[in-house]
Amino acid sequence: MSGTERIETKRLVLRKHEKEDADWLYRILGMDPKMYAYSGWNPYATKAMAHKTIQTFIDHYDDDFFFSWAIELNGELIGTIGAYDYNDELSSIEVGISIERRNWSKGYASEALQAVLQYLTAKKKIKVVRAWCAAENQGSKRVMEKCGMKFINIEHSALCINGKIFDRLNYEYQNQMLENVSVV
Repeated sequence: MSGTERIETKRLVLRKHEKEDADWLYRILGMDPKMYAYSGWNPYATKAMAHKTIQTFIDHYDDDFFFSWAIELNGELIGTIGAYDYNDELSSIEVGISIERRNWSKGYASEALQAVLQYLTAKKKIKVVRAWCAAENQGSKRVMEKCGMKFINIEHSALCINGKIFDRLNYEYQNQMLENVSVV
């Protein structure tokens, strides 16, 4: 058993990462400043970092509470989604997602996040899934709200990214059932 299992939605396949994903992640996510403008971290900034990040994912797939998926549309990689910092005592975890820029505003982030929220809460029995975004990141905010995540609070001036200060919006999702997802 592992934490990261294949998930299929209406349009997407969420699968375990493969070594071959690293070059795409570097080229598409790592080299595009808009992809990490509001996160402050870029695990794909160099080819070496991308390969190391993917190898770390692969090395941890046997862990029941390690979750990292490549997101595919029609057999093509379009992004990543993962859940991390599992807290057994609180039965909580944090989730994050990246969709390549040419596929923004097409509903793919919402579709993938809904699938992962259902998987984490229904299949893995995690009670609370958390996420955050910079207040200026309207796309991420909309995705979280569309998926049923509830705004919890704002941390003023909590993020310093590339010398800019942002407020941090915190969201939570608590064990609800969603449709149109199958784990295979």
